[in-house]
Amino acid sequence: MFRAEQAPPAPTVATRRPAFWHRDHEEPAGIVGPGALAAMAALTAMWPFTSVIGPGAWSFTVIAVIVAVAGTGMLTRHLLRRRAAWAQDIVTFAVQIVVAIAVVTLLVASDTAIFGIVPTSATLTLFGVLGASAVEAVVFGSAPLDPSPGLAAVMGIGFAVVAILLDHLVAHRSAVLAVLLTGVIGAVPMIVTLGDTNVAWFLLFGVVALLLLRYTARRHPESPRRSSTSLAVALGAAALATTVAIAPMMPVTASLAGNGVGVTVDASLRLGDDLRQPNPVEVLTVAAKGDTAPYLRLTTLSRFDGRVWQPDDGDLQAQNDGFGPPEWGEDIATEEQNTSIRVLRMSSSWLPVPYPATAVQGLSNAWRIAPENRTLYSRGADAVGNDYTVTSSRLIPTLEQIRAIDAAAPVVDPDAEPVELPGIIGELAEDVTAAASTDYDRLIALQNWFRSQFAYSLETPVEEGFDGTGAEAVAEFLEARSGYCVHFAGAFALMAESLGMQVRIVVGYLPGSLTDEKRGSESVFSVTSDRLHSWPEVLFPGIGWVPFEPTASLGVPTAFRPGATQGGGAGSPSAPAPTTAPQAEQTSGPEIDRNDAGGDAASGDDLRRLDPTPVVFTAVGIVVLLLLPALIRLVERRARLNRARRGDSAAAWAELRDTLIDLQIPVSDADTPRTRAAGLVREHDVGVEAMGRLTDAVERANYARSVDASDDLAEPLGDVLTSLRQSADRATRVRAVLIPRSLYAPRAAEPGVTI
Repeated sequence: MFRAEQAPPAPTVATRRPAFWHRDHEEPAGIVGPGALAAMAALTAMWPFTSVIGPGAWSFTVIAVIVAVAGTGMLTRHLLRRRAAWAQDIVTFAVQIVVAIAVVTLLVASDTAIFGIVPTSATLTLFGVLGASAVEAVVFGSAPLDPSPGLAAVMGIGFAVVAILLDHLVAHRSAVLAVLLTGVIGAVPMIVTLGDTNVAWFLLFGVVALLLLRYTARRHPESPRRSSTSLAVALGAAALATTVAIAPMMPVTASLAGNGVGVTVDASLRLGDDLRQPNPVEVLTVAAKGDTAPYLRLTTLSRFDGRVWQPDDGDLQAQNDGFGPPEWGEDIATEEQNTSIRVLRMSSSWLPVPYPATAVQGLSNAWRIAPENRTLYSRGADAVGNDYTVTSSRLIPTLEQIRAIDAAAPVVDPDAEPVELPGIIGELAEDVTAAASTDYDRLIALQNWFRSQFAYSLETPVEEGFDGTGAEAVAEFLEARSGYCVHFAGAFALMAESLGMQVRIVVGYLPGSLTDEKRGSESVFSVTSDRLHSWPEVLFPGIGWVPFEPTASLGVPTAFRPGATQGGGAGSPSAPAPTTAPQAEQTSGPEIDRNDAGGDAASGDDLRRLDPTPVVFTAVGIVVLLLLPALIRLVERRARLNRARRGDSAAAWAELRDTLIDLQIPVSDADTPRTRAAGLVREHDVGVEAMGRLTDAVERANYARSVDASDDLAEPLGDVLTSLRQSADRATRVRAVLIPRSLYAPRAAEPGVTI
């Protein structure tokens, strides 16, 4: 039996290391360190996506996947810490994939899976549908995207891959590749949306890069600790300083908060997300003479399949070939004007131009002209950063001229399936225009009806479920009589077409707000993201495409003036020149839901719109991540106690050693079991009997020919651990629970611990 006062035995017997000792166990890499760093890097890469995807379940899905992957990696490597490195990697990789699939399935498609986590054929089909919807949202949407289930699935799968890659890169000390992957993934949202540089993110990214480099230098077995650590710190600090210095000088304005994001405009009528952005940003500036700027068009849509309006896809030609012959006759008065446009934060394959454009200067040959709608398009270039000047003609027909011309008849595609419109569209068109005798007067009647009988609202279409451009959505809009430009333009176009007129819809921008700046003799106008707009046009042969403004509360409706009856032409002082383009009132922007609330009711609505879900989920994810070491240590302790209860002395002694490390009690792997036991009894008031039972069991396991595994060692082990904890102060005990050092410390083989 062990006695505290006994001297240690001769080193020739008791201090020898067991035959199973292997050099690989002397300095293995930490377990929790790389896993925690990989999770931190993955969360850092995720953060910028919160600026381009609205609050929703996607963020919880991503955080849950990252935490699950990191925790799985830590636990698997810990359980396999004495196995070969290649075996650890293969098993860890496989288990992480299985866990990631289970987590994404549970959070996105649990109702189609076995036990909610095992995918079935129905699960795979659902993921295919969700993936297609996510691609459509990205291609046709604009930031911030709606947090749909499709985006949750795609983001969850994508960040599962990122988290697994980062976990293995960090575990293998490939810090440079890990930093590169984190930076590339995190920079994607800022690149594709052309948003303000998020300096706060770059600072965090620099800190993470510094930690990764320092970890690599500290743990690398072939590098001197001090010099490598100093080099990593120097490299990380230099990268951080460079980031802070360069970020504000990038092409877009830097913002510490990173709230502003640019917009990506595509050839669709999905403008609601851009218009609903809480903080509009300046997307372009316009320089023109006078106190008003023209409307700017990006593209036109004239093909309707009953569900969506498709963009025109006519032939393209070089800028040297011009915009084509004029659509207006020589008898129509015109006025030439120049407009200079500088695109700041708008990403698009189309460039904004006034209509009808006749010439352009300052663009590369990558931009080509679409003569059918007088727009500029490029298959490879992007609108952002371009600064160019467009010459256009302002058409000035008289009221008599346009009344004398019938609108062009719709073009029927013999290969297209006929579109059946809801009856309410044609019926209302007939009722509203019954008193008019010319096509122009019918269109004016429609325009006035929309502007007087409808309300502008960005929220009603979402709340009522008709936020689209299909025929059914138009019918619901005509019933609700509330929506925004997309719904006004779509309804006007279908009603005009039902009256036998050729129509199209324009996607572009309302005129900007006048600023105090000047560019030579020209005034400078600022166009913000909330000025994105759509309006209908009707073709009048001999005049061209005539725009109308049916959207309630926006701009000034189209109206032509009678020609002079006594001398002078249409452009003389006695006959003020009319315009074929809607003009904008100088307002700060459209009034949203002006009839829905009054007084200070908006403040309560704003508070109700604040979604705390992402903050809560993020906080929960961070807490879980911080508690992972404690949870892993708890699971390990329970497993060892169960083995000790069955007489496993190796498990009991390993738990004793790790507890000593957690409590910061000095441990030497050169000590024999008796030497260590004597020190614990003497210095930490550990019970002699309990300590003796453990020591005897270890010695029997190491040196006896036969071992009795029936002895329950859980009881003496529990007594010893309790005594050790009581000997430590409260702060040390708390640190031992929350930050167990044994998970980070190198693992040396223990007497009686077999591989």
